[in-house]
Amino acid sequence: MDSIIVRGNGELNGEIPIAGAKNACLTLMPATLLSDEPLTLTNAPRLSDIATMTELLRSFGAEVSALQGGRVLALSSHDLNKLTAEYDIVRKMRASILVLGPLLARFGEAKVSLPGGCAIGARPVDLHLRGLEAMGAEMDLRDGYVHAKAPGGLSGGFVEFPLVSVGATENVLMAATLAKGTTVLKNAAREPEIVDLAQCLRRMGAQIEGEGTSEITVQGVDTLSGATHPVVPDRIELGTYMLAPAICGGTVECLGGRIDLVGAFCERLEAAGVSVEETDRGVRVSRKNGRIRAVDVETEPYPGFPTDLQAQMMALMCTAEGTSVLEERIFENRFMHAPELIRMGARIDVSGGTATVHGVEKLKGAPVMATDLRASISLILAGLAAEGETTVNRVYHLDRGYERVEEKLRACGADIERIHA
Repeated sequence: MDSIIVRGNGELNGEIPIAGAKNACLTLMPATLLSDEPLTLTNAPRLSDIATMTELLRSFGAEVSALQGGRVLALSSHDLNKLTAEYDIVRKMRASILVLGPLLARFGEAKVSLPGGCAIGARPVDLHLRGLEAMGAEMDLRDGYVHAKAPGGLSGGFVEFPLVSVGATENVLMAATLAKGTTVLKNAAREPEIVDLAQCLRRMGAQIEGEGTSEITVQGVDTLSGATHPVVPDRIELGTYMLAPAICGGTVECLGGRIDLVGAFCERLEAAGVSVEETDRGVRVSRKNGRIRAVDVETEPYPGFPTDLQAQMMALMCTAEGTSVLEERIFENRFMHAPELIRMGARIDVSGGTATVHGVEKLKGAPVMATDLRASISLILAGLAAEGETTVNRVYHLDRGYERVEEKLRACGADIERIHA
């Protein structure tokens, strides 16, 4: 397995381009299953998860071509020959469940393996299934597969999610575009990725209102057409690279970034003493004057502080002045990076969903092990600010969500390299 070696060597200064959002692109790609006309996605990220979704769509007989070095994805589902999402592919990535709604809506049936993904707690698919059942789908779980049927097609319905779920909102939203009648989604997720999906579906001819709020209304149509749609910038990659100069000092401009995508995160950064400003080309982040201040963080559904930036924020708080409390309210078991940061000299106490971080003057390089995608990058960020050398092992998670990490950080002065096993 590959490892990444990081040697702390002072401030970072320069520019980092922000890619299209992984989580948005993984939702937009299955939207091709709703139509027999081509869907073209621009500003696509080049990640292993995108390759996995490509493999899954091709297994149905869909055509997927990566153009312009992978920045453009040309998709077509005009001639599918299979409606089963096999375990061997689905187990690699939880987003695979997002093919269920589109297949069911267009063809009236689907067989989808229960998904896998990062081990950051139970993320059940029951909200997806219940939402689709409210639209007339029949669900049967057996042998590790969801067997879904809607013999007469889906019908509009009232779907109220007991918990805010991004994935369930996306799945039901896609399915509702081809359902007969009107579907109302209550307590819907409000993430930018939901808004991006709705905008793409509208370009395809869907009738959707209310995206970005907790209530979305969809008037079903008979068919959807093709479209070209740009993937929204990745707010998690943006927040991650904004933290690099916050941890190391210096000034970095994140090209293509948008402050409106990371408002709650920016508020916490500024409270810690980090300068954040929007520019004509993106977002500029600076830290020049000594240690940052400790701040408390609570992860919440959008527009709150993102759970996917919690691990990276913990790395920043490790060397802050004072004590910070981080509360994880989205996923259980998402502090697995804490013991690895402790190996680097951090002082962290974890109790259930709360981590208390007592800032230290300096972290020290050490061999550490990545446990999931966001933990991987948090350890790299910590290594950038640590004395000596940090070796981050098991970084295969990293390539699922960050493209060319070493290249982007090295361009700003980081001493970082990948070692191939």
